[in-house]
Amino acid sequence: MTLKFFDKLSQNFIELLNDEDDYNVIIEVKNQEKYFTAHSNILKYRSPYFRREIGNIHPNENNIKTITESSVSAQIFETILKYIYGGIVDLENVQTRFIFDLMLAANQFGLEELNKTLETYLIDIKASWLKEHCSFVYRTIFRKNFKKLEKFCNNIIVRYPNIIFDADDFTSLPESSLISLLKRDYLQMEEVKIWDYVIKWGIAQNPDLPISLDEFTQENFLRLKTTLQQCLPNIRYFHLSANEVRDSIRPYKKILDKQLWKDIDQHLLFPHRPVKSIILPARSVLVIELPPRIEEPRGPFSVIISEEHAAEISTWIDRETTLYTSQNYPYKFELILRGSIDGFAPQTFWDICHGHANTVVLAKDKESDEIFGGYNPLAWDNSNIVSSKWMKTYDSFVFSLKNGNIQNSILSRVKDPKRAIRSVRECDQVKIGPYFGYDFIMQSLTYCNFTIDHHCHCSYFGGNFYGKPIRTSSSGKDFSIENYEVFKIVRKS
Repeated sequence: MTLKFFDKLSQNFIELLNDEDDYNVIIEVKNQEKYFTAHSNILKYRSPYFRREIGNIHPNENNIKTITESSVSAQIFETILKYIYGGIVDLENVQTRFIFDLMLAANQFGLEELNKTLETYLIDIKASWLKEHCSFVYRTIFRKNFKKLEKFCNNIIVRYPNIIFDADDFTSLPESSLISLLKRDYLQMEEVKIWDYVIKWGIAQNPDLPISLDEFTQENFLRLKTTLQQCLPNIRYFHLSANEVRDSIRPYKKILDKQLWKDIDQHLLFPHRPVKSIILPARSVLVIELPPRIEEPRGPFSVIISEEHAAEISTWIDRETTLYTSQNYPYKFELILRGSIDGFAPQTFWDICHGHANTVVLAKDKESDEIFGGYNPLAWDNSNIVSSKWMKTYDSFVFSLKNGNIQNSILSRVKDPKRAIRSVRECDQVKIGPYFGYDFIMQSLTYCNFTIDHHCHCSYFGGNFYGKPIRTSSSGKDFSIENYEVFKIVRKS
């Protein structure tokens, strides 16, 4: 039997850290504005980084070695020291950015255990922050031994590449990062747009190039070609249309190898003739399969609303003046879709809810915890190919529910029946989900994921096609969601 007393050991070493009598190392951080004292033997055995640093520094006349660390803040370094001495890291009441920076510092100092633990913690607990700051995270951790985090970011970026390509600092993306993205077969972006972004990036690396392409000299084209020599082979030229080649590729044909341009030109005229250039496969379109519905243990019918909320909604459906109670409301709320199970892509809503009538859509605001919803007595229709269409009904309504600090529910019945529900055209369904007038709309115009951007809309400044605004918060009318559900309303037998 082995008895372990790590708590007391940790406490004693923390006390040693705070005792300045026997230190022989000084660490200056944040431009020497603050310093910490430590003990060389503990630093060396806990951190390979400090083992190297201490070995390369000569002591002063008092046998004390001084290390200067300008890459981390005093707060971060203090946390690092407490981990080195006591194995304790307190993440209570700290911002997610602090945890991210702490992980970077742990990696810098070779603290693998802490590094990997924080990496897993961010993915498991702080995924929404990682998605929101994906561009920054990806740039920071690329090829720095954060394999899990890099994989997490890659899975997001291939599905929503605009996170990177439309970022304000896209042109500062390291070449190695850009090439890594260009090589991905599942990058969900039109090839001609990828080409346009590559040209934009290449020109930005040469800020003295002429603004107008008409003013480019042979030397200018050569310089752009040299800048992009590692990127250009990863474009899928032979899967572009004739118009795309004419409008986007031809103006820059001088940066392509002569044989490649000759083969592209030939392929457009005679697509079945062999060419000398390498033909990369077309990028694959991701088909996000809906996970099989798993039988869950019986529990609450909803992760957003309570039985009391369901009774209130049932009262509104029947236009009763006296509220039903949670024990006697006459409807069953049959779950059709739940974002945390089926996914948060707008297209998923149309795929699953098509043909379902008498439905209630519920969405919970990620930031304010407000609950918004709408009732649609008509069947959702995803078959409109050419244009979106309004559907007429006198019985739909939108609402917000009392929750947390929200004292009262708000009901808003349709006042313009001809424009009660919008059936979104096919090409817009990847970005736009359920649509109740202009008063309650779930959409994701940038990332095609309701939880990432703030494009879900809920009227605060005034009702449009419904009677009154349902937003109670004055923080704005757009939001991203924490979760959403769609229920089919069926009368109990």
